Amino acid sequence: MRTAPPPLRLGLRENLAQFSLLVAINALVGGMIGQERTVLPLLAGRTFGLTAFSATTTFVVAFGASKALTNLAAGVLADRLGRKPVLVAGWIVGLPVPMLLIWAPSWAWIIAANVLLGVNQGMTWSITVIMKIDLVGPARRGLALGLNEAAGYGAVAITALITGEIAAHHGLRPGPFYLGIAFAALGLGLSAALVRETHQFATHEATTTTTTAGSEDTGDNTVGAVLARATWRDPSLAAISQAGLINNAVDGLAWGILPLLFASEGLSVGRIGVLAALYPGVWCVGQLFTGAWSDHVGRKPLIVAGMLLQGLALAIMASSSGFGPWAIGAVLIGAGTALVYPTLIAAVGDLAHPRWRATAVGVYRLWRDAGYVVGGLLGGAVADAFNLRAAVWSVAALSVLSGAVVAVRMAPRAQILSAAPLDV
Repeated sequence: MRTAPPPLRLGLRENLAQFSLLVAINALVGGMIGQERTVLPLLAGRTFGLTAFSATTTFVVAFGASKALTNLAAGVLADRLGRKPVLVAGWIVGLPVPMLLIWAPSWAWIIAANVLLGVNQGMTWSITVIMKIDLVGPARRGLALGLNEAAGYGAVAITALITGEIAAHHGLRPGPFYLGIAFAALGLGLSAALVRETHQFATHEATTTTTTAGSEDTGDNTVGAVLARATWRDPSLAAISQAGLINNAVDGLAWGILPLLFASEGLSVGRIGVLAALYPGVWCVGQLFTGAWSDHVGRKPLIVAGMLLQGLALAIMASSSGFGPWAIGAVLIGAGTALVYPTLIAAVGDLAHPRWRATAVGVYRLWRDAGYVVGGLLGGAVADAFNLRAAVWSVAALSVLSGAVVAVRMAPRAQILSAAPLDV
């Protein structure tokens, strides 16, 4: 006699094994970016002879554009086809990336590798976020996203540090990118063999919990409807989307421009690697606390404070010189980003109905990762027209302005944990 499957239960403790596996997989996702953070901006000038800053940052623009569009597609496909197929496909796309970086005979190959990396990140990172939201339910959403983002950006920091040391002792290629080959192979294997589908948890939540006012299932859950809602029709979601965009403009600047600023004033590759690791390292550790903190104090205060702190940190970087002051700036950028990053995604989860939540996450991540395009283009153009420090000042001003927009437009209801059990 066949026994009925056990009932689905939402919660971190109830789904700890799968949740922990997804945390580990997202660390591998972060490592795929980390292999580039220290090395690639230096590779542009020293190996490929690029002199214009706007040309150097094209790899950030290519990555951001492909990742932004893939985020949207991944969210839609996750709602229609399930989460796991999209996750596995994302790892397959990522397999050639480190080989292209190793063998690239021209900068065009580097750009192509970063297009593929953007697709890989858009599919794998988006899906690990969505699957964790599915598993834990509404009560511990901030904690869950804090753990997810901490794992990813912890791996970015550690890999940036390790690749900086490898490059300092063995050259910019091929050694630093061998790590990427291992990350991609392991991520694909774990995702295909051990990850279980979680779409049914979202369906379960939709039928057993109430929703935040304004997040009801109106029946029009098309991509266009959710895109409009998250971009301009809902003031809170629109404020979240623009904050995500500016936040990643800061990250794009830190990735493509700051290493060039450090190198221009004589810092060694090893010390540049330390600075490149320090920012995501603080970001990683901070998210272990800020996600859970937002579950208790609300999303909005942390988002506003984080955007203002990033602006202050960039101002310190732009107005100072030397490893010590830049290290302080890197720590403060990491702290500001830690306040913002998991909190923004958790706020989207609060405001979106479970039936269209994956699409809403995809829309948010579309705008958020478009920030890499903004940061890369703006940083490169301002650096070419003026200098590297002016590029840092320009993004600092955007971060402060973004925090002000959130303070004005994001409604207090977006701070409140949304769900209470239905009597079913």
